[in-house]
Amino acid sequence: MAKPKTRTDRTAKPRFDVTAIAAIPAGIGLILFGQAIEGGAVGSLMQVAAALIVFGGTAGAVLLSFSTAQVLQSMKALRNVFVEPLEPAADVIKRIMSYAAKARRTGVMTIEEDVNTEPDPFLRRGLSMAVDGSSQSQIRATLEFEIDSISERDGVPPRVFEAAGGYSPTIGIIGAVLGLIHVMENLSDPSKLGPGIATAFVATVYGVGLANLILLPIAGKMRERGRAAARRREMLLDGVVAIQEGLNPRLLEQRMLTFAPDAIKEQSKKGAPLGIPSRERS
Repeated sequence: MAKPKTRTDRTAKPRFDVTAIAAIPAGIGLILFGQAIEGGAVGSLMQVAAALIVFGGTAGAVLLSFSTAQVLQSMKALRNVFVEPLEPAADVIKRIMSYAAKARRTGVMTIEEDVNTEPDPFLRRGLSMAVDGSSQSQIRATLEFEIDSISERDGVPPRVFEAAGGYSPTIGIIGAVLGLIHVMENLSDPSKLGPGIATAFVATVYGVGLANLILLPIAGKMRERGRAAARRREMLLDGVVAIQEGLNPRLLEQRMLTFAPDAIKEQSKKGAPLGIPSRERS
C-alpha cells in the first residue's frame, strides 16, 4: 500500500544560484590577478591589523544600528542569496490550476485533502480559508495583511547589509589614517616610510572592496529576492480568490500567466503549457 504524500515528500531540492556562488570569488580573484600582473605582491594585501579594523569596526557599527535579532535574521537570510528560495513558477501555477479545476467540478470543499499536502504555507493558508467558507473580502484582507507583514520582515536583511556597505569604506579610511599616524611616528627612519604607507592604505582597500564586492551586491540580491517573493504571494492570493469564486480554469490560467516568467508565456502559445489536460481547462 502506497504511503500518502506529505508536505516533505513534495518539497523540491534546493536550487543553487551558480552565478551568485561564483561571483564573489571571481571578482576578488580577478582583482588579485590584476594586482599580480602589475607586479604587486598579493601578500602585501594580507594585513591582519587592517582586517581587524575594517571588519571589527563595521560589525560594531552594524550592531549599534540594528538589534541583535535583526542581525541574526540577516545572517540566516544569506542562504537565499546563493539558493533560489522560490520553487519554479510553472510548478506553483500547475497546482493552482489543478485545485481550480477540481473545485469547479466537485466544489471547493473537495480540495481539503489537497490543501493538507500543499507545500507552500501561504497558499495553504489561503486555500484553507476558502475551504472554510471565508468570503473573498475576508480572504483578500487577511492575505494582503500577511503579504505586507512578510514584506516588511524581508526588508530587514537588505537594510542591514546596505548599512554595512555604507560603513565599511569609512572604517577603511579610519584604518588608513591610523596607519599614517604610525608612519609619521617613524619619520626618522626613511626605510620604513614606503612599506608603512602601503600598509596603511590596505585598510582602505579592505573597506571599499568589502562594500562594493560583497555587502552592497548581497543587499541588492536580497532586495530583488524580496520583490520576487512578494510578487509570488500576490499571484497566490489572486489564485485563491479565483478558486473561491469558481472562476473558469481557462480564465484563471490567463491571469496566472501575467505573473509567470516570459519563458512560460511563450509556451502558452503551444496549448496547455501548465500541464493541465484540456478537459479540465473548460
